[in-house]
Amino acid sequence: MTSVASDVVVHRPTVRRKNSDHPPWMNPPSVPVRALKAVIIVLIILTMLYPIAYVIAMSFAVPEQARAGVVFPTRFSLDAYRAIFNGGTVTVGLRNSLWITVVGTVLSLAFSSMLAWGLSRTREVPGAKAVLIMVLATMFFSAGIIPNFLLIKSLGLLDSLWSLIIPGLISAFNMIIIRNFFMNLPRELMEAARIDGAGEWRIFLRIALPLSKPVLAVMGLFYAVAYWNTYFNALLYISDNTKWPIQVVLQQYVLAGVQIPGAMVTPDQPPPPGITLQMAVIVLATVPILVVYPFLQRYFTSGVLTGAIKG
Repeated sequence: MTSVASDVVVHRPTVRRKNSDHPPWMNPPSVPVRALKAVIIVLIILTMLYPIAYVIAMSFAVPEQARAGVVFPTRFSLDAYRAIFNGGTVTVGLRNSLWITVVGTVLSLAFSSMLAWGLSRTREVPGAKAVLIMVLATMFFSAGIIPNFLLIKSLGLLDSLWSLIIPGLISAFNMIIIRNFFMNLPRELMEAARIDGAGEWRIFLRIALPLSKPVLAVMGLFYAVAYWNTYFNALLYISDNTKWPIQVVLQQYVLAGVQIPGAMVTPDQPPPPGITLQMAVIVLATVPILVVYPFLQRYFTSGVLTGAIKG
């Protein structure tokens, strides 16, 4: 009996699992789910594009259709842009914002990359960890509006465009991204350069910076957008309207409803309707950054991901 019982083999039915190598959320969605996602994405795109298309169309609308409240005009004119540039106020604001953006972005990239390079060499630079902690502390604590105003006043920077650059010269977040990118560079390359007699400045300028074009391009875009959109600090530190950036001009003539001085196509022609002037100012304040972004888009993903991940 024992030998017979030992020869009995129990066969259990095997349960097959579909796509057992992947969790359920990694399986391809069904056709109805994909169609629903496509509809939602299209609706979101239309929701975002509608106000942009409306603003651009109204900025070119002829006075008759603009006063009639036509949603999308059928006849277009450049009178609003001619009136704005004849007035000169918006032109001055664009020039101020362009100067702030270009100078501020160049200086911020230079100082942020130098600080990031020094803090990435924690073994070679004495006190680098202490400085890094102090930089990280600025991400959680700030002095406040009144101390910052008193500091700018004591430095003699009131009514100066430098007051919109120097306080935000180094962003702790952007600097950390650049530092992590530097730390991911191959150390063997740096050691080979030192063996060949290269110093720290030469390694930084000739090796580190050329290899860091993706992250520098992305951080440059971040800095440029921040400087171009400078608004609150300009309200605090600048009272001379000839030094206002375009965002303050936009607030004055669009939200506050102040008339743009001298905004006329010709002396004997009435000025364009206020709605077309306002929409034209919005277009002029938005387009420059939108034009820059496509040239840096190919660096965006690689720059952010490489700089944000360590190891």
